[in-house]
Amino acid sequence: MFLGKIVKESLETRGLVVHMESDGAKVIAAFRKSQPDICVLDVMLPNKDGFQLAKEIREIDKQIPILFLTAKTQTEDVVKGFTLGGNDYIRKPFSMEELIVRIDNLLALKSGIKKESSSKADVLHIGIFTFYLHKQVLHSPAEERKLSYRESELLKFLFNNRNGITDRRDILNELWGNDSFFNSRNLDVYVTRLRSYLREDPSVEILTIKGIGYRFVVE
Repeated sequence: MFLGKIVKESLETRGLVVHMESDGAKVIAAFRKSQPDICVLDVMLPNKDGFQLAKEIREIDKQIPILFLTAKTQTEDVVKGFTLGGNDYIRKPFSMEELIVRIDNLLALKSGIKKESSSKADVLHIGIFTFYLHKQVLHSPAEERKLSYRESELLKFLFNNRNGITDRRDILNELWGNDSFFNSRNLDVYVTRLRSYLREDPSVEILTIKGIGYRFVVE
């Protein structure tokens, strides 16, 4: 429980939205509600362990990346994790940097992103910013910022619909899979973050169109 809170807070400081559930029996309900991009499962959860949860999650979603956290070091445990549909395995104790790298890699694989040099089609010019899609990096004359997977997808979606009105429901259905209240609040958080990132250039704005959605203005 204590480790889970540390991991949650550390990931949140890096721009990720984290939903933590410490009771294994409640994980599947939380999974269905939040529809995450990736699952990080502690093998030793109470009431229902990470291996059983991975099996059930795989029955719901064949594609979502699953990363196991565990103190178990036996080869048979590692094999079992991969057999049940796990994509990666990290042993305790671990560094947060290693966990971040593994999460980023799994999300990149999920979205088909290759860790190679970007082609011209992978680069967007947004005012004074240059957005490298595959690297998920937003560059400006003042700084270079690494975006989270969801931030990158939202910025790309808004840019592709720039200077027009984008319906909130279209964003939610495209990026989250549904327009539930819970996901809608997450969208508000991400829009606020993108606005803060783009503040350096006043010619780039994300305007709220009340009752409808957003207008991404790029002069």
